[in-house]
Amino acid sequence: MLLLRLERVGDLLMTLGAIRQVRRMAPDATIDLVVGTWNEPLARLIGEVDRVETLDAPWLSRHAAGESAARLLARARGWRSRGYHLAVNFEGDLRSHLLMALSGARRTVGFDMAGGGPLLTDRVTYNPREHVAANAMRLVERAFGSPPAPAGDPQTPGLQPPSVRLEVPEAASRRASALLGLPISGAAAVLPEPLGLPGTNGPGSPTLVGLHAGGGREIKQWDLGRVAEVAALLARSYGATIVLTGEAADRPAVDRVKSGLPAGLKVIDLSGSLDLVTLAAVLEQLDLLVTPDTGPMHLAAAVGTPIVAIFGPSDPARWGPLSPVARVVRIDLPCSPCNRIRVPPRRCVGRVPDCLAGIGVGRVYEAAVELLGPPPAQNPQPASPGALRVP
Repeated sequence: MLLLRLERVGDLLMTLGAIRQVRRMAPDATIDLVVGTWNEPLARLIGEVDRVETLDAPWLSRHAAGESAARLLARARGWRSRGYHLAVNFEGDLRSHLLMALSGARRTVGFDMAGGGPLLTDRVTYNPREHVAANAMRLVERAFGSPPAPAGDPQTPGLQPPSVRLEVPEAASRRASALLGLPISGAAAVLPEPLGLPGTNGPGSPTLVGLHAGGGREIKQWDLGRVAEVAALLARSYGATIVLTGEAADRPAVDRVKSGLPAGLKVIDLSGSLDLVTLAAVLEQLDLLVTPDTGPMHLAAAVGTPIVAIFGPSDPARWGPLSPVARVVRIDLPCSPCNRIRVPPRRCVGRVPDCLAGIGVGRVYEAAVELLGPPPAQNPQPASPGALRVP
């Protein structure tokens, strides 16, 4: 059986529940998963998959050229030798549908969109009002002719989040503990409880609040001054250590946040220094992550970390974190969510768009308090109400 999920980190993570369902429906099948090289470390943590193969489509490779068209076609034709009975493409794209068709699979299941329907034996209509995870489950339902099993309490209306958690290797947990200055008990790090109550890494351990400053794309970037202000409020209220995460490309954003933090706060800057698996282990040990709509947001959801997710132009009903311990902060505007991420409206280019500019520090802080619980008596809520009155 061939599964294709060629897109970004968050796209793979939102498909975990569907991959788990494929294994439930075909317990004895050999399941091959094809992903971009950027996702290979995470894909190898998915226990339901027998073989992981990488393929870098040029239309998805942000920082490199990707494989040539000739190479892609040759790779796809090479899959014929495996004799696939079934192939499922979780990406609704004509080009990846063509690759799947060239695999020679007897049945090819995918979304009937972007002109790729004629390449499929089984077409599924993509519902843009449903979450990515729900649409992925519908592909599995079509592939096996029976509805997916329920997988827990709904987080988004109409959606059953996947009952799957990404298991972080012990070695990565130990690396994360060392980076965070946490004690290691026996053979493994002491990990937090899933509800993320303050200081759950052990007696006397600090509350760890992660901040992912970069939005991945400018259109999803919240004001960095407000990111710093939220960090300062949480650090003072909870005596928290602030953990900064991000890619190497996020360094300017991280430096701007750091420059806006008051002196004396405890800060651990891990941006640009973590591979994906170690990042997952770090996120797993946080008490809270504050983040825009990013891949790390989905990674935090997959390892059970409480999340405050700041949404602007993208629709959380489609791309929100799949977690019972997540809070989405957004505002309603006539133009939002526009979902114009790759080609933003002209008036939103070069500045924080209105749908993000209207989100004040107070709303994000209050969402964090909902998840962390009231600040401890020795660290009462800061007496700086002006900060909380930011519109």
